[in-house]
Amino acid sequence: MVSPNPASAQTAAHGRAETPIAFIQAIAAAYAQRGLRVDAALAKAQIEPKLLKKNNARVTAMQMELMSGIAMQELDDEGLGWFSRRLPWGSYGMLVRASLTSPTLGLALERWGRHHGLLTDDIRVHVSEHNGVATLQLDEARDLGVVREFCVVSVLRNALGVACWLTDSRIPLLVTHLRFAPPTHADSYRVLFDGPTTFNAATNCLQFDAGYLALPVRRDEAALQQMLQRALLLTVRPYRRDRLLVEKVRQTLAQHPEHSRNADDLAAWLNMSPRTLHRQLQEEGASLQQLKDSVREQRARVLLLRTRKPLKQIATEVGFSNEKSFIRAFKTWTGQAPDTFRQSA
Repeated sequence: MVSPNPASAQTAAHGRAETPIAFIQAIAAAYAQRGLRVDAALAKAQIEPKLLKKNNARVTAMQMELMSGIAMQELDDEGLGWFSRRLPWGSYGMLVRASLTSPTLGLALERWGRHHGLLTDDIRVHVSEHNGVATLQLDEARDLGVVREFCVVSVLRNALGVACWLTDSRIPLLVTHLRFAPPTHADSYRVLFDGPTTFNAATNCLQFDAGYLALPVRRDEAALQQMLQRALLLTVRPYRRDRLLVEKVRQTLAQHPEHSRNADDLAAWLNMSPRTLHRQLQEEGASLQQLKDSVREQRARVLLLRTRKPLKQIATEVGFSNEKSFIRAFKTWTGQAPDTFRQSA
């Protein structure tokens, strides 16, 4: 990760203050453990020192982002005192890079958890699936002491943020389970994690629809470099766009073309109304026609490049009523006629 944007500090205190001061107190404790003063870092994040003594105080997401970034650099510890050994600056970025080449989110999270175990053995993070529910679980291998809540919440939110970023999708939670007792600021958990949160649970975990584990990883090295400019956003801010329905529709169009003749057939196959289908796709930044065109284009390219089938047959297999309509559509997609595309390839 890189330094926080200094310009951001000018407006850090503006906005809704919903992050518990307990997390800032934990960062201050990490400074004290090193024999360092925290005052300068608090000033840069526009947090008044007297707030540390008010257990019911809150700070803004920007203040939390700035304070965390400053502390991680000054302490050279992205774990902020959570673990038996420091996690040097760039550790969590390395975890993302190790997951970047995974074909699906499920494998990416497996790699993320496995590599996290190489950084510290104080906790273990792993993902599992059962009856259509994915569980991202954090096991504590030792007593984390006073930083327990801050550590567990931060690591789970970071892993979820990475998962959302890798798939470019919001991943809504079904439930959050936490092993510790409800803190005095338990009401803040409605902001920290969507969906219900249960305390005094048997495990620390996030649960969500297992369909997200099959989503493809959409990011590359260039996107990673840009994300690392403000990587802490993955932890402190929720991801907005959801792509699960987009992928379900794309897969249905490709694997079950008999259900894609019109929106009514497709919606019935997906167990929803046509109106809901269109609305949710719009919320995910897509449309049924766009997805149809994308799947048809991909299928047409494969048939043109890997077979010697005539255009009339390809047009039928792709879903067009006649060859002329297919040729016209293919030119719109690629800028080339199908025959020209096949010959040039």
